[in-house]
Amino acid sequence: MSGFVSFMNNILYQPYIVPLFLIAVGIYFTIRTKGVQIRMFGEMFRVVTEKPSDDKSISSFGALMVSTASRVGTGNIIGVCTAIVLGGPGAIFWMWITAIFGGANAFIESTLAQIYKKKADDGTYYGGPSYYMQNALGQRWLGVLFSVLIIFTYAVGYNMLAAFNLQSTFAAFSFYDVNTSPKVIGLILAVLFAIIILGGAKKLTKVTGFLVPIMGIIYVLMSLVVLVMNAKNIGTMFGMIFSSAFDFEAIFGGFVGSCIMWGLKRGLYSNEAGMGSAPNAAAKADVAHPVKQGLVQTLSVFIDTLLICSATAFMCLSTVGVNPIDFQTESGADAAGYVQTCLHTTLGSFGPIFIAISMSLFAFTTLIGNYSYCEGCFAFILKRDMTKTEVTIFRVIAIVLVFVGATLSAGLVWDTADMFQGLMVVCNIPTIAILGGVAVKALDDYTKQKKQGLAPHFKAADIGLSEDKVDCWK
Repeated sequence: MSGFVSFMNNILYQPYIVPLFLIAVGIYFTIRTKGVQIRMFGEMFRVVTEKPSDDKSISSFGALMVSTASRVGTGNIIGVCTAIVLGGPGAIFWMWITAIFGGANAFIESTLAQIYKKKADDGTYYGGPSYYMQNALGQRWLGVLFSVLIIFTYAVGYNMLAAFNLQSTFAAFSFYDVNTSPKVIGLILAVLFAIIILGGAKKLTKVTGFLVPIMGIIYVLMSLVVLVMNAKNIGTMFGMIFSSAFDFEAIFGGFVGSCIMWGLKRGLYSNEAGMGSAPNAAAKADVAHPVKQGLVQTLSVFIDTLLICSATAFMCLSTVGVNPIDFQTESGADAAGYVQTCLHTTLGSFGPIFIAISMSLFAFTTLIGNYSYCEGCFAFILKRDMTKTEVTIFRVIAIVLVFVGATLSAGLVWDTADMFQGLMVVCNIPTIAILGGVAVKALDDYTKQKKQGLAPHFKAADIGLSEDKVDCWK
């Protein structure tokens, strides 16, 4: 298994596949949308507060919190530190690049998910890349393949990784025993996860809507405290980031291990822009115009990478006397040890405790957000809703995988997550490149109505889209 995963990652993360897809298509859509992720930044905050048309529907903010719960997780701490340890401080710059250009990809994929979403019998909405692959591209087989990849990426790869990352942060404490602690922590996390997912989709939305903003705000505030305490090192920190980011001799001497590659890998793992995951949450929102949710999901990318990931990077890199190279190991990186050491250096014994608490909350909401994508994918594959028995069996498997993930080796869980997310990119990015013109027309329609002083409302016919292609905008 390990050999196969390594083989696939060597193919996917050469410069010509996943990185090229993400950056090239992100630049392409940035140009086509006239920099929508920058010029409409203020509009993102306005539309996120809009209410749904009825109580049964999920609000734009609710959908944002589900997708942000998946994005804002252990990758914002352990993923960032892995990138710094293995790729150098310059990896952070390239994570920022994936967020800025990835914001355009996020806008396109989430707008498409809204345009091609479906309405359930109970009045709620559902959809995602599998549906625009089937209904717009006319390739159901691709939609089925993508649904399978989402299930493996999130229920297996990402959730196992979240469990592993969480338990690894407790290694800094004296009570941690390498033989028993991972199992105990994994069991506790699995039980808490089971309690939530047995409550249904609305409960998932309520839990994430409550926890995500609170933990994000606290985490950013603590990073500001650390920066103030290390204020004299801020100039040196930015110097390290930019000098490492543009050390082209080192980069092209070994691209796979360079800061660019690690920045792209961990940037993608963190913000998921272009993967096609967040559109599954975006499609559930009840909004008057698809562009509104496209803007909201772009905001989620920025919250994740430019805010939360940067908070982690700044806390670590502003700390003097802790060299990330010292945390390279034979199996990869002791990322948890790196961030714990940095915070302990600045905050004393409170630092590791703060990181452990943050990781616990991040891991928990990540598990919830990740799981929320999976049941709908099964329904797409089966062409029907899952029976109660099927749902129960899948939920039990998902719960068990959380426990298993906490007990595995670091290299295998990271590589497995990298492989599945890369395969999702290979399916989704070419699809949105083909269909992106529809989202751009929707953006033009939205902008036109705004200029006319109207509250934008969408009809498929207004952009020349055949009504037999859509279910909700006739």
